[in-house]
Amino acid sequence: MPQGSQLYARDQALALRAAGAEVTLFCYGTGSGPEPPGLPLVRIPRLLTPRRVRAGPSPGKPIADAALAARLVRAQRAGRFDLAIAHNAEAALTALCVRAGTGLPVLYVAHTLLGLELSSYARPAHRPALNRIGRWLDRTLAARADGVLALSSEAAKQLGREARGPLAVIPPGYDPAPTPTPGEIARTCARFGLEPGRFALYAGNLDAYQELGELAEAARRLAPLPVVVATQQPEGGAPSPLRVLRQIGFEEGRALGFGAAVAVLPRRIPGGFPIKLLNYMEAGRAIAAHAGVADVLEHDREAWLLPPGSGASELADAIGSLANDPARASRLGRGARAALEARFAWPPLAERTLALCREVLAGGNRS
Repeated sequence: MPQGSQLYARDQALALRAAGAEVTLFCYGTGSGPEPPGLPLVRIPRLLTPRRVRAGPSPGKPIADAALAARLVRAQRAGRFDLAIAHNAEAALTALCVRAGTGLPVLYVAHTLLGLELSSYARPAHRPALNRIGRWLDRTLAARADGVLALSSEAAKQLGREARGPLAVIPPGYDPAPTPTPGEIARTCARFGLEPGRFALYAGNLDAYQELGELAEAARRLAPLPVVVATQQPEGGAPSPLRVLRQIGFEEGRALGFGAAVAVLPRRIPGGFPIKLLNYMEAGRAIAAHAGVADVLEHDREAWLLPPGSGASELADAIGSLANDPARASRLGRGARAALEARFAWPPLAERTLALCREVLAGGNRS
């Protein structure tokens, strides 16, 4: 199964197509999960696809990106596309190289702020240098792209200082699926030895920027309440006493989300939009998160947001308070679900994205 960034790119492409755009998806030669229905795909050869396709730097990615650039140049010389919507930094760099030879405009979809996240993939000694590289990449991509789609207000604030073209904040969308039945939720929880409504859940990858160390420290303060990590990854660890459930399928993950007492987002790094936040909102769970990461939600109405400077103690207090106050947890869960339905439906977000695309193509002023 793909991670949140890939799901967002897929769903955005499908939503743009539903809104009337002709969309072709350029991607690596291998992947997991079903192909997007009805979307033309252009893949590079499997041999050139890196083995590691998770977030973060990888030695094989530059070769794969060069192959993607070659495929896009070939297609563009046939006059196929009006605009390249480039997801994340690697795709933006690739598309900018293609623009140099073809003139194809580039809309950079900034999934994160590299000046804050890039160093999380390195050892402490290398982090200052990577922070500088990340800040340079943030400035360079914003300045060279023909437009920027930011996922959060913090990204817009940082990138807007350099952006030469139109910039808009448009979060990812989400179309809720039918709710799992109580029986399905109970059976999934029982399979992992969990009782519905009696555990806290983090769902997502195990990368360092997710701050699972802080979540583990909070979990020590919360015993005996289980704090569960549900991930699709087959390997990678999380500190004790977090309980890691590996290779969790999509439907299993949804059922666990609907069965949790509290959904937790320990990440501190702002600039992106965690797709897991939309999953939590769909499940109508009480969400405990840092304000800088979940600032699209209102504190004590749609989530419990920790103020700046909060640490493991405050995170534990938030999780424990919500787990022990079902009335408040239910109220926040209903608020989160209402926010999802009111502000994150794909059709209006796709229309806003197409409006930004038209502004980029017109060479309009920043918005």
